[in-house]
Amino acid sequence: MSQHFDTVKGYLQDLELVIEEEDSGEELVVVTDEDRGIHRLIVDCEDPILILEQAIMPIPKHPGDLYKRLLEINRTLIHGAFALDEETQTILFRDTLRLDTLDRAEIEGTVNALGFALGENAEELLSYSRQ
Repeated sequence: MSQHFDTVKGYLQDLELVIEEEDSGEELVVVTDEDRGIHRLIVDCEDPILILEQAIMPIPKHPGDLYKRLLEINRTLIHGAFALDEETQTILFRDTLRLDTLDRAEIEGTVNALGFALGENAEELLSYSRQ
């Protein structure tokens, strides 16, 4: 287990995120904070970067202008962005940070950006899933 992984876990605990799952061999944790809209946020140490990724919703059968709207929303985000998973089946929130210069404020910024993005756009995104 690397020093980075222990440091990241410490930051997550400082931020009062609940660690639901941990795979120390893969240097990966899954965290939740329902009050901030964080649900099963994957935090993965992949030296030299830290990947933070949360599934938001499945891509609807008829997405209409959803992709354009996601790009517009991304422009307003301070940290992270909405993206598609590798199979193009799910919309994710994803951010990557450098491990060698990482501090608590950067992780907190990502967590806050995710909470803000969901708080500001959840209803609109859900409306696409009903189409």
